[in-house]
Amino acid sequence: MFDACGGEIVSLAMDSNMKKELCIRALTEAFEMRQPGAGVIVHSDAGSQFTSIAYKQTLGKFKAIQSMSDVGKCYDNARMESFFATLKKELLYRIDTTKMTREQVKTLVWQYTMVYYNRKRISTVNEDGLPPTLYRLKVTKKKNVVA
Repeated sequence: MFDACGGEIVSLAMDSNMKKELCIRALTEAFEMRQPGAGVIVHSDAGSQFTSIAYKQTLGKFKAIQSMSDVGKCYDNARMESFFATLKKELLYRIDTTKMTREQVKTLVWQYTMVYYNRKRISTVNEDGLPPTLYRLKVTKKKNVVA
């Protein structure tokens, strides 16, 4: 799950398939971690995982609003697709993952995403180039001061 405000990856679920259970697990983890409250918008493509009754029920449980791209509208998901391109270019294309177990690859992807990408990597879309987590903390702090 990707927070479009600062580009932070909020939750990460990986498996050998892309079934609805995987997406529901990522969604649930994101909501339990962040507790964003009612009305948060969750955007996805129009894959069967995201149109499933179970996924929609999970969105309803969290009082989230579903936003979905029309088929063939890849630009709606551009920031998430950009993250995947960065992950491949900076990590996966640089190592021979064929000699690694699935669990080793999952650990590698998790460390890159949650430690490096979110907390250390310069972000060209955030103010002052702040990494996504630092940007979120800065924005949240400003919001609390104003409120």
